Amino acid sequence: MRLILAWLTFAATVTLAHAQPLQLPGAQPFNAPGTQQAAPSQPGAPAAPKPPSMPAIKVAGEDAILGKSLYRHGHHGEAVFSKTATGYGLKLNVDGFESANLVEPCAVSFGDAALPVTALGRPAGVPRYKLEAPVCPIVFDVLDGAFLVVEPAEPCIVQAAQCRIDPRGLWGPDARTVAGQAKEIEKARGSAERAVREGYRTLTAKSDAVEQRVIAREQAGFSAEREMICRDFQREGQFGFCGARITEARAASLRARLGLNTEPKPAAKPKTRPKPAPLPLTPTQ
Repeated sequence: MRLILAWLTFAATVTLAHAQPLQLPGAQPFNAPGTQQAAPSQPGAPAAPKPPSMPAIKVAGEDAILGKSLYRHGHHGEAVFSKTATGYGLKLNVDGFESANLVEPCAVSFGDAALPVTALGRPAGVPRYKLEAPVCPIVFDVLDGAFLVVEPAEPCIVQAAQCRIDPRGLWGPDARTVAGQAKEIEKARGSAERAVREGYRTLTAKSDAVEQRVIAREQAGFSAEREMICRDFQREGQFGFCGARITEARAASLRARLGLNTEPKPAAKPKTRPKPAPLPLTPTQ
C-alpha cells in the first residue's frame, strides 16, 4: 500500500513539472504555444517611419473657370467652359497660322455651341477633361481660374481651313483681370512653392537610390519646364499668374503621387444655437 502511494506521489510531481516549466529568477515569462511576445524597445532603436506628409493646398474645381472667357497665354483665341444638359462643355476658338505659309495668321472655330467634354478623373491631382473634337482632340487640366492643355503633343493641322493651330499651354484671363489679383497670386505662389519643395523631399525619402536620381532630375528641371510654359503668357514678368498656377498644379500632382488628399478638410461649421421660444403675451387688463 505504501509503495502504491509513493508511486502516485512521484507521478503527480512529474506531471506538475511538465505543466509548470521551471522559471529562473530574471528569466522572461513563459509564452504559451502560438503566442508572440513583443520585443522590448531598446534605447537608440530607430523610430517607426512616419507616413508621407506634405502641406495641404487648395485645388480649384470646375466652378473656378465656369462661364469665364479664357485665352491662350492670356491673349490668344478664346475658350469658355460651361455646363451642358449632360455635364460640361467647351466652346473654343484657336488662333494659328496657315499651314502653307507660317507667317500668315488664321483661326479655327470649334463651333458656335460648346462641345461636350469627357471627365478623365484626377490623374494629376486636379480635374482632367478631354474635348472630343475630330479636328484636334484636346486634354486639359482644370486649375484656379485657368486650364492647362496637356495634349496634343504637337500642333494640329486643320485641313479644311488649311490652318495650323497650337492649343497647348495655359489658358487664363487677360491682363486686366490678372492685375486685380496681384497680391493673391503672390501669396498663392509662395504656398505652392513650399508645398512642392516638401513634396519632393517626402517623395525622395520614400524612394530607393535609382528613383531618387530620377526625382532629383525632375525637381531640377521643373523651373525650366515652368519657364517654357509661361514665357509667352501676357505680362507674366509683372504678375506671375502662369507661374503660380503651374506651381500649384505640380504640388497637386506630387500629393497625388504620395497618395494624399489634395485639399484640406473643410472647417467644421459652427453650431447654431436654437432661438429661444417667444414669451407668451401678457393679456391686457
